[in-house]
Amino acid sequence: MENMENQSKQVQGGQPAQSGQPNTPTGSSDKVMGVLAYIIFFIPLLTSAKNDPFVKYHVKQGLMVFLIALAGGILGSVLYLLAGLVQLFVLVMVVLGIINVLNDKKEPLPLIGQYAEKFNF
Repeated sequence: MENMENQSKQVQGGQPAQSGQPNTPTGSSDKVMGVLAYIIFFIPLLTSAKNDPFVKYHVKQGLMVFLIALAGGILGSVLYLLAGLVQLFVLVMVVLGIINVLNDKKEPLPLIGQYAEKFNF
């Protein structure tokens, strides 16, 4: 019973509920940098947040989204229809990435996230 009360207090106290994957609590500035990583991926690299593993993880994911968007733009100039589909895919990846940040998760994005983990910086 006491354990349930402690868990309830942790959730109510603003700490994320424990799930299958252990999450490390992050500060609001780390979340802001994580969200920025999906919008303008290099901004967190210009700050001290670049040393935070949580932020660095999401910068790598954001970089992969950017590279897909760039490739889609190049291919889109050749194949007009593909550009719309790629941009829709990019939008979905950005939204999923931001949801992961706001939920304190370090989960790879579907289809592309595994490749982002290979970036070394």
